[in-house]
Amino acid sequence: MKKKLVSLLTVSAMTMAMLVGCGEAAADTATQAPAAETATEAPAAETAETAAEAVAETAGNADLADKKVGVCIYQFADNFMTLFRTELENYLISQGFSKDNITIVDGANDQATQTNQIQNFITQGVDVLIINPVNSSSAATITDLVVGADIPLVYINREPDADEEARWSANSWNVTYVGCDARQSGTMQGEIIVDLGQDKVDLNGDGKIQYIMIEGDPENVDAQYRTEFSVKALEDAGWTVDCLDDQVGNWDQATAQQLVANSLSAHPETEVVFCNNDAMALGALQSIEAAGRKVGEDIYLVGVDALTEALEDVLAGTMTGTVFNDHIAQSHGAADAAINYITGAGNDYYIGCDYVKVTTDNAQSVLDSLK
Repeated sequence: MKKKLVSLLTVSAMTMAMLVGCGEAAADTATQAPAAETATEAPAAETAETAAEAVAETAGNADLADKKVGVCIYQFADNFMTLFRTELENYLISQGFSKDNITIVDGANDQATQTNQIQNFITQGVDVLIINPVNSSSAATITDLVVGADIPLVYINREPDADEEARWSANSWNVTYVGCDARQSGTMQGEIIVDLGQDKVDLNGDGKIQYIMIEGDPENVDAQYRTEFSVKALEDAGWTVDCLDDQVGNWDQATAQQLVANSLSAHPETEVVFCNNDAMALGALQSIEAAGRKVGEDIYLVGVDALTEALEDVLAGTMTGTVFNDHIAQSHGAADAAINYITGAGNDYYIGCDYVKVTTDNAQSVLDSLK
């Protein structure tokens, strides 16, 4: 299966060039995380810029104003997907689509609701579908529905499994996935902790790192990989770890706040809190502060997404670090893939991009790039 880097708009390329759990859920499906990177080398940026220009030229030569795009988001309440869908819509419009012909719907975190929305889009005769599935395990059913209607399909954010992706290639279907490999994000979370040094993180000096894990949706591959690979990074560094608690926060800040409050009460010896996303990390921070503890002094906290509030906390020292989940590159890549299908250019079956590790060293640069 071919893979290529997605940072298809010049600004995304510039951003990436500038930024110089007890987890066993995915052990059977992945053996090695991609190499963690803190910067994108110049050739990748040049490739991204060239790709952006090529797609822009293709879009400019096509009449996209009358083309209909259906977009299914698993849940509008998700902070990251709000950034993603807003950027996606704006970029589609900038490429020549009419705002009136772009319809984005909220799956309300219910697969039955989303499946009905997909069927409605098919009935309406949209020219392309961009889908962030509620359940990755439903991808085969979704693919069959959309391919059966002869509509190109771009999956985003939640990657279908390898068997499903293999079907696209085997059948030469117009289906692709655009997103980052979550194993890399988990690895980077762990590396942020490892980079601090074991002597600093092992607050009680017992030779072990006591941690609690707050997972997203346990069915979601991103949650599985982040849970597994964040801890694996510590173990690969030769550290001994002790999982005190592993709870499901379903990506939600309020849920995570309560879970972490309970965990800290039961396990005051906690040294690290891993959260599968920043929304839950922000909830965790509320409970950490309510317990009278200070991140960076007597506990450490990491998330994923690089939400604005999380970046500000990293700069303030109230969050140890996060991982930039590049919604700009991913949303532009999804739109470009849709354009390629509409214009007949076609796509690879997997279009990937890199995460970026974020600490106090580069948080301001990432924050500036998002303004």
